Amino acid sequence: MQAIRWQKILGQVESTRQTLAIHQVCQEIGTVSNISKYREELEQLIKGEAKTQALVSQEPTVEDATVFALEKHLEDFLVANWSSTPLGRTHDLYETEESSGQQFPTDTGPIDLLAISKDKQELLVVELKRGRASDAVVGQIQRYMGYVKEDVAEDHQRVRGVIIALDDDKRIRRTLQIAQGIDFYRYEVKFNLIKT
Repeated sequence: MQAIRWQKILGQVESTRQTLAIHQVCQEIGTVSNISKYREELEQLIKGEAKTQALVSQEPTVEDATVFALEKHLEDFLVANWSSTPLGRTHDLYETEESSGQQFPTDTGPIDLLAISKDKQELLVVELKRGRASDAVVGQIQRYMGYVKEDVAEDHQRVRGVIIALDDDKRIRRTLQIAQGIDFYRYEVKFNLIKT
């Protein structure tokens, strides 16, 4: 076992993309990384001898910050128009005295929307993605579904999940083929100006 020497270094993240990438990596509980092969580069950075480069990722799970606010707008729009959606025909947004079904708190982060079937037999976890959904969202929704099954659902209630996004890709389609109880919906946004 090697000794660890901690450095107290404060700095600024250069870009929003860096912030998102760092947040995405660090938010996973139990993340362990071996950074030994980066020792020289890290020591140069600590000493201020290395030039930093902007973090640019081709990975589709690192999202563009310019569309970040759209997810909240999508959520608010869906809540305001819930009864007009296919989900609103069979489910109502979940409500208790303590919380609503929008941004429902869990021990692994807030659920975008939590709904309950009109016959009260099913809880529906809804995860919204403002752009293209990647297969990483399947693990996220499964964590939320596990929480709901264990801490919210009654013994007779089943738990399902729905991912709503603008688009999907081959990886999420493959993942959803074997993921039990999770459906995928695409949304379309249409905007017309009509001169009167």
